[in-house]
Amino acid sequence: MADIVNLRTARKQKARKDAENKAAENRAKFGRTKGEKERDTKVKDISARHLDQTKLED
Repeated sequence: MADIVNLRTARKQKARKDAENKAAENRAKFGRTKGEKERDTKVKDISARHLDQTKLED
């Protein structure tokens, strides 16, 4: 005999699995590590400081 499957539960499990797959794709596509974020802020601060130092005053 076949196993009895609750369709509501199966539908919810499928939705959870699909949501997890979508989240994994988004993490790979848009996610950045903490180190990458810190590096970008440091580079931005250094370039802003350099720009301020080389600015000509009127």
